[in-house]
Amino acid sequence: MENYENLSFNDIIKLTKASEKKYMEGNFRGAFQDKMEVKSYLKSKFCNKKIIEKYRKELSKIYYSKFDLIKDHKLKIDLIKKSKIIELLEKKSYEKYQKGDYKGAFKALRRSEKYLAN
Repeated sequence: MENYENLSFNDIIKLTKASEKKYMEGNFRGAFQDKMEVKSYLKSKFCNKKIIEKYRKELSKIYYSKFDLIKDHKLKIDLIKKSKIIELLEKKSYEKYQKGDYKGAFKALRRSEKYLAN
């Protein structure tokens, strides 16, 4: 995509949901690439704190589960520890992607997003 000026919040959510669909269908590489596209937009100059906050709330809806160990763990750790875990998982995700383990890369990236969600 690379042209983020015309990208709306709904486009970000559609891309995130498309990524989840690709993951469920077994297209791990495509799912990972879509997630990375969303992450690069969120880090771009066109994204503000309001959009990031709305995205975090939407992630909570996408990843809702009655039995969620990550959600329970988030309640017991502080913000610094949470950011270290997110950073570690994103690093693992990138390493697995470089090795060709697309499924593992996507799972690590997805897990990091669960820590990011509200």
